[in-house]
This record gives sequence, structure tokens and C-alpha cells, in this order.
Amino acid sequence: MKVLLQKLEDRILDNVKQEVVPALGCTEPISLALACAVARFHLGVEPSKIEGKVSANLMKNGMGVTVPGTGTLGLPMAAAIGAIGGDPDGGLEVLKQITALQVEKAKQFLQQDRVRVSIAQCDHLLYSEANLYAGLDSVKVCIEHHHTNIVHIEKNGRVLFHKDSKSAVENSQDFFSQLSSRDVFDFALQVELEKIEFITQAAKLNSALSQEGLRKDYGLHIGRTLQRQIERKLLSDDLLQRIVIETTAASDARMGGAALPAMSNSGSGNQGITATIPVVVVARHLQVEHEKLVRALFLSHLMAIFIHSKLPKLSALCAVSTAAMGSCAGIAWLLTGEFRTVSMAISSMIGDISGLICDGAANSCAMKVSTSVNSSYKSILMAMDGCCVTGHEGIVEHDIDRSINNLCDLANRSMQFTDKQVIEIMVAKPK
Repeated sequence: MKVLLQKLEDRILDNVKQEVVPALGCTEPISLALACAVARFHLGVEPSKIEGKVSANLMKNGMGVTVPGTGTLGLPMAAAIGAIGGDPDGGLEVLKQITALQVEKAKQFLQQDRVRVSIAQCDHLLYSEANLYAGLDSVKVCIEHHHTNIVHIEKNGRVLFHKDSKSAVENSQDFFSQLSSRDVFDFALQVELEKIEFITQAAKLNSALSQEGLRKDYGLHIGRTLQRQIERKLLSDDLLQRIVIETTAASDARMGGAALPAMSNSGSGNQGITATIPVVVVARHLQVEHEKLVRALFLSHLMAIFIHSKLPKLSALCAVSTAAMGSCAGIAWLLTGEFRTVSMAISSMIGDISGLICDGAANSCAMKVSTSVNSSYKSILMAMDGCCVTGHEGIVEHDIDRSINNLCDLANRSMQFTDKQVIEIMVAKPK
């Protein structure tokens, strides 16, 4: 292993452990639910009124998604159930222990117009603020930059806790600027196996979510729909369809409100699903030994984190596309063992789906998941045949890292204007 990789080994492993964590439900509304749960803890009693304020991007990703365990869409429900039944120490699994009675009470809060959620006037892409009131008491809790990064707590105007919102999160990933995609590939294959065994938990959690999505109609139930077409002889039961069906089924279940956690990646359950299930399906098809599965999964998740570290936390670029570049790396290695295949395939993906926009978290995210993993497998097959989108075409360059940087520069700069227009369209839609 390179000296640089040896020096950064602990930081790389710690970062993957921070970014690959269980999450119950879409992480944007869950962030508001967590803020409300923490505020309720400090309030000490059930609130009489709840006011949530969120960044425009968080509003975009919370408007149309089902809050797990409630059967109800949107941020007001996330705020209400977080305040009534949320675990303040639960992180992204804040709603894991909610009960039917608590859900019913949360719905009553909504019916009684005791919950309001609005767009905050702030510069943060990811921001959740909970304000809970009971009698003369009030508590304010703020989360910034990362879904569980609580930066401010105050009660009755007295500050109980405060920290700088961004520096710790930024410092945790600044080392990625020193690495290349080849470094990521080499690290995943050379690090001691026992140090990355933890990644198998992603396969366990996300496979369970996939099975749940194939058991019952959630969201757009794309996975089950495609499965039925196999039974009707309208689709073939091949490896590509298994990748698409099993990955999409997990996203169906997650976005449709299944009460099961996803193993997330970079703050997103869909990204975690997309970085996990395709690798699991291909490893099963190839009947690889345990070590190859572990290394392929770790390569997938680390590559996805590496690319996402160059992106805004939330943007107009649908990040399941970059998570699929992670699983593309894992699958390409399983099939060929060569970095050249990884490089060629990811370059083709950048030439294929770089325009996939995020228009908010919703059931339709599963459509984007299916599109992304389909592009990944197609690009791998092209690479294995010696073909890829080249540096003579579009934003792709002859070097994979420059191609990745070009894609991420679009998200960081010009796509900010796309993001604003997407949010304007969504907020202006008739209720």
C-alpha cells in the first residue's frame, strides 16, 4: 500500500463508518424529526405547538416522501411524530420505536393545525430547526450541514449548547482531496480484511429492505412490477433484471414508508441501497468467496463517498447516480479485477446520466435508482468489450478523476440555478 494510504488509513476507515450508517426513512424529514425529538427532551413535556424551519433543499426532499411507520407524507408529520415519539439519541433511527398511539396523536396535531413547517432564511443547503412550545416554555434546536449535526440548543432564550456548524464535518473529509480514484481502488483491495468486515452489515440491512419491497406494494412498486413482467414472459430473468429489480425494490420500500432501516451512504438511504444491492446480486451470481464480497462492497461504498465528497450535501444532481458509480466499481472489479474496467465504466456513466436531476425525495426516486444501476451495468459490459465514452465527448475526459471533477463542478456551480428553479416549481404547485 502507498505510504499516503497507510498514513490516511484510520481516517478513511473512520469516515466510511461515519458515512455508512443505518437510517430509518428518508434522511431529510428524519433530520427535522430528530431536531424535534431533541427539543421535546429539553422541553420536558408534550408541546402545545411545533414550528419547523428548514432549508429550501431540505424542503424539496421532504415534501413528497412517506414518514416511516406513519403512512403519511411530508415534513409536518416528521416534526409531529419526532416531537411525540422520537428518540433524541436515535440519530437517523430517531423513529425506530414509535407506536401506533403516538402516530395517532401526531395525526391529531396535524388536524388541529398545531404544526407548521416553513422555509428558513438561511445560507445552508441542509438546515433543520425545531421550535417547540408549552405554556411559557420554548426550546429551539438547530441542525446544520449534516443530517444529525446538532449545532444549537436553547431553552427560554438561554443557550444550552452551541458549536461551529461546519468545520468538524468538512475536516472529516478534507483528506479526499489528496486521493485519486485509483487510490480508492487500491485501498479497498489492500486494507486488512478484518478492518472492513463491518461493511457486510450494509448487505444485511439493505437486502432485508429489498425483500420487503418484493413482498408488498410500496410506493411505485417498480421492483414488483418488473418481477411480474418476468412471470408474464415480457422480461427475461437475467442478471441485469435481478440487479434492477432487487435494488429498486429496496428503494420502493424505503420511499414507501417501510418500517425497516436502510444502510445509508453519504447521508442517503437510496445512495446506500444503490451502493450495496447491485454488488450483492452480482457476487451471488458469481458465487464469490466471502473476502471478495467484502472488498467489492467496501470498494463500492468508498468510491461513492469519494465522489460525493466533491459534491454539495444537497444539490440538483441526483446522487444515486454517483452512488451507482460506486457499485459500478465494485461490480467491475468482481467481473474483471482490473481498475481499467472501473475507469472506463465510470467514464461512460458520466457520459450517460450526468443530467439526472434531483426533484425531491419521493417514490419516484426508485425510478432514478433503476436508471442509474441500469447505466452502470451497461457501462461495465461496454468496458469489458473495450469500449467507453472517451475524452473527445462532452464533459468526459481521458482521465477518470478529471471526468469526476467535471461532473461535480457542474453540481457545485451551474446546477445551483437548476436547483433553485426545481424548488420554485415544487413550492408553487397546487396543494
